[in-house]
Amino acid sequence: MNASVQIIARDGRPEWAVLPYEAYLQLIEEVELLQDIRDFDAVKLAIEQGKEETIPGEVVFALLDGENPIKVWREYRGLTQQQLAERAGISPAYLSQLETGKRVGSKGVLLAIAHALNVSLDDLVFQSDS
Repeated sequence: MNASVQIIARDGRPEWAVLPYEAYLQLIEEVELLQDIRDFDAVKLAIEQGKEETIPGEVVFALLDGENPIKVWREYRGLTQQQLAERAGISPAYLSQLETGKRVGSKGVLLAIAHALNVSLDDLVFQSDS
């Protein structure tokens, strides 16, 4: 950036910098790009350290297509209904009813299932905009 910048001092110290609007816009764009790079690097590091999980596209698309989130996450985690029900402390029949939409789980049950699947409650009550 080779724009002319006017420095306004107060008590002998620089307090303000006045620059052309185009130079300001360029600075904003560069700051946003730098933040994107930092965010990318942070997420990449978190994935490498095992602190973040990558989710395959087929899981995301199944959720976006409106498939039952409990079933999608259970299958992704490689669990049977029996295994998930045991981990969540509910009956397999109740889990089946939740997965087919015949019943709606209480917050406590959904939290237990989320914990058993290692996902957040938000991941189970996901609603697409379709």
